[in-house]
Amino acid sequence: MKQLPPEYYEILEELQTVDFVIVDLALYLDTHPEDQEAIQQYNSMIKQRKRIKKQYELQFGPLTSFGGSYSPFPFEWKEAPWPWQV
Repeated sequence: MKQLPPEYYEILEELQTVDFVIVDLALYLDTHPEDQEAIQQYNSMIKQRKRIKKQYELQFGPLTSFGGSYSPFPFEWKEAPWPWQV
């Protein structure tokens, strides 16, 4: 497996942290659907996730396949390591 720069792990950890918060807020909102502050936090985290995902993909290639991410030329999805391999 190729050597990855420290930024790879930093951005990936930031993305995983935001994903955890999003899942946690979604679970909370399942039982508290009218909590406006939680909805605002959820939407803020979604916006932050999009920003981090874009940064990751610009530096390291597609994060997901099957329509979740654009690919530059040549097709990069085949390039390892994938996020779950590190």
